[in-house]
Amino acid sequence: MIELLCERFDVDARVRAAAARAYERTRTLKYPVQERVKARVLRAFYDEGLSDSDLAGTTGYGYDDAARERYESLLSRVLGAERTLARLSIVSGTHAIVAALAACVAPGARLIAAAGRPYDTLRNAICDADHSLVAHGVVYEEIALCEDGSVDLDAVAAAAAAPNAAAVFVQRSRGYAPRPSLDVATCGRVAARVKEVAPHVVVLVDNCYGELVEEREPTHLGADLVMGSLIKNLGGGLAPGGGYIAGRNDLVERVSARLYAPGLRSALGPTLGFGRAFVQGLFVAPMIVEQTLRGLDFAAALFGELGFTVDPQPGAARTDIVQAICLREPELLMRFAIGLQSAMPLNARFRPEPGPVPGYIDPVVMSSGAFVGGATIELSCDAPLRAPFEVYLQGGIVAEHAMLGALLAAQAVVR
Repeated sequence: MIELLCERFDVDARVRAAAARAYERTRTLKYPVQERVKARVLRAFYDEGLSDSDLAGTTGYGYDDAARERYESLLSRVLGAERTLARLSIVSGTHAIVAALAACVAPGARLIAAAGRPYDTLRNAICDADHSLVAHGVVYEEIALCEDGSVDLDAVAAAAAAPNAAAVFVQRSRGYAPRPSLDVATCGRVAARVKEVAPHVVVLVDNCYGELVEEREPTHLGADLVMGSLIKNLGGGLAPGGGYIAGRNDLVERVSARLYAPGLRSALGPTLGFGRAFVQGLFVAPMIVEQTLRGLDFAAALFGELGFTVDPQPGAARTDIVQAICLREPELLMRFAIGLQSAMPLNARFRPEPGPVPGYIDPVVMSSGAFVGGATIELSCDAPLRAPFEVYLQGGIVAEHAMLGALLAAQAVVR
């Protein structure tokens, strides 16, 4: 396949040679964790016992929407949660996270970020924007990661033991930071340590980009809530939008009251005929995630062969669908984005340009040609124009398409 792609897309000799070496390094990689994830999802469908009539949606208020109720039940089974709120009206992962934080941390109470500075849009919503949580009276504290990128559990425990502590927040994925993503076991250790010193403190995990990558989810290991987007891993490339909050029943109810209205809570919310896409997307999601991991491993090997620093390394254990590639120069970021864009199934003739993005401090350059707008389970990349000039390659619902994108991005960088 690599030889065929190089031939069909006129890849030059240097990139072709590096691609051949990268393919040899990655073609025999096995993904045994994904077999267990597939079994988890299949068991959830087996236990749920869906019928075709369950997929009929509603409009308007969405009372008694069977598709919504069965989909949320499926997600609870998959995520190891007592309850899930999954709605089209939750428009992004950031929306889901901020709604959960706002519901769990009252004005005057303390919110502790256990993994250092969150990614730009979320930190903006927590403490920088005009109507941020801090602006409404929340006390906010960040615990810096250790030098090796691990969580400082002692510091987190000390902060959680403070009298006004209400919640500890863990960002699982690296975001726009040159640090490793956190695995599920680390999220579990944070939850266990917090509960030792302060059982009442809520542990919330930003699960974006991480769902179905590992055998278990943070909720299996003691996290009270996980939040994320339905157009990332769980959507399987089919979900048209939405976000979710999953975990303890009482906390999910508290979030639903915050999102909608006290008294209404989670009784409303039409699926607008998209129930089939949500459910089918979840059914194929483990296969899509595996395709993504195969494509990212090849990209890591290719850019490693070309002399760039990559994280994770090809074949290393992964906890999310993000591949960091340190390109070192802003011009190379631009060339990477242009090359990747040329491989997209939509908008391949567009030229990415850096610009302001709501919630981000620095100009950001992005490549995307997704069938679902913003769906980062589909192939994409983005990068803030700031040192160390890392680009973050994400997704790829077909491994061969991700390989092509990496080839064309590498060719643009080399040239």
